[in-house]
Amino acid sequence: MTETTESGREILLVPHTGRRSNIESAARAAELLDGAGIRVRVLMPQDEIPVAEGPVLAKLDRYPHSEEAAAGVELVLVLGGDGTFLRAADLARSVDVPVLGINLGHVGFLAEWEGESLDEAIQRVIERDYRVEDRMTIDVTVRDQGHEVIGRGWALNEVSVENLNRRGVLDAVLEVDSRPVSSFGCDGVLISTPTGSTAYAFSAGGPVLWPELDAILVVPNNAHALFTKPLVVSPYSTVAVESNPDAYPAMAVMDGFRPIPLPPGSRVEVVRGATPVRWVRLDDATFTDRLVTKFRLPVEGWRGPGNTNTR
Repeated sequence: MTETTESGREILLVPHTGRRSNIESAARAAELLDGAGIRVRVLMPQDEIPVAEGPVLAKLDRYPHSEEAAAGVELVLVLGGDGTFLRAADLARSVDVPVLGINLGHVGFLAEWEGESLDEAIQRVIERDYRVEDRMTIDVTVRDQGHEVIGRGWALNEVSVENLNRRGVLDAVLEVDSRPVSSFGCDGVLISTPTGSTAYAFSAGGPVLWPELDAILVVPNNAHALFTKPLVVSPYSTVAVESNPDAYPAMAVMDGFRPIPLPPGSRVEVVRGATPVRWVRLDDATFTDRLVTKFRLPVEGWRGPGNTNTR
């Protein structure tokens, strides 16, 4: 790889390294960017061997998962599935740079394009032929029984308040805008953004929300009560989940990998995030088309609106 670049541009490459084909795709992306005079750095995975032994990736500057990894780059390029994207978004948001996902996984709902279009996507990045849109996040504050703050975090998809004792349930009270809504025993409660509505919240029975919508989605998970339907509340609301003082210990998990322990009597407060995730878009495909494609929804027989022009 080149030692210096004339453009001064630099990109953080975040590959999923679980398959040989993924390593090859990451090497291909690095070579294309380097050939255009764009410097590439790579995020080190937990298993460093695939990167350290790769003839192309081993030559790149390697960074651990920290703010420094994305500091000063033009964008974060993700090659993998949704889990890889969420970890990369954590880095991109921390330094306010955009993130672009190329799906090398299964569903890859968060990715902008698929792996077979990698070369074209890289060319679009080289030419700066992309736009950036903001995606809503949520901010999370955890308080103990004495109302002292014991943890803070954020999520692009959701925060999952989870029971840790599988022999019992989490006894919780749901609150919106400082008023109680319902209490129930449950496996947990999911509080999601529109982006996260197609992830864990969807699997738990929540509705799909279009990402252009600003809202907070609340989905009780396997709750034992009469009123346990999902709620869609204002993005300006504060949603809180309290566990009973005699409840089992629980956990608040943000985007599946940032946990905060919840001792009995804890309170999880969720508001709209102060900082969005900057999301790279390469085309004008609608969310409807993405939904149909990713979930392989049947649309046979659709005739469309037809020609509505009148003379």
